[in-house]
Amino acid sequence: MMHLLKQLWYSNTRPAPNRLPLRHARHRRSPVILVLLILLWSVSLGLGVAWATDSSEIGTVDPVPQRYQLGQELYLENCATCHVGVPPAVLPSETWRQLLEDPTQHYSTRLPPIVDPPRLLMWDYLRTFSRPTPAEEPVPYRVNDSRYFKALHPKVDLPRPVRLDSCVSCHPGASQFNYRRLSPEWETVP
Repeated sequence: MMHLLKQLWYSNTRPAPNRLPLRHARHRRSPVILVLLILLWSVSLGLGVAWATDSSEIGTVDPVPQRYQLGQELYLENCATCHVGVPPAVLPSETWRQLLEDPTQHYSTRLPPIVDPPRLLMWDYLRTFSRPTPAEEPVPYRVNDSRYFKALHPKVDLPRPVRLDSCVSCHPGASQFNYRRLSPEWETVP
């Protein structure tokens, strides 16, 4: 491969058999230049791959497209100041809709109503990253009643009732909305 690259590199500098060599064409190009070009190409390719696969958002639950980031920020600002932010996928869309429509009945706590447009931005984010409730199922209002929560924790013997502050015992980054990092005892569970 290197021999082929050298042949291609030096082919421009060799004089044609019928012509006299040009003054500047007599000089052979240095292999150092070739190595530097290959090194520069490799570094730029590596930086391009690193930029294209930027995973700075992966610490959170899911990478959130820019369109939904303001809704996520508003959700965390309004909800994660009193308890850990629950990933939208944990509860069905209908639960999120009802919580946003009537926050005065928020688990025996009276919250001030959230007005539009922030409420609509939060709803857009929550609806996009949650799932619908099947028609034959009741709408769960507690995390431990959600089949989505149970599906996300298939081999976990969960305490009853599940409390939002207990998420941190298995997900040490839950207060930063990072549910991907697990505590050491859960890291190796299949």
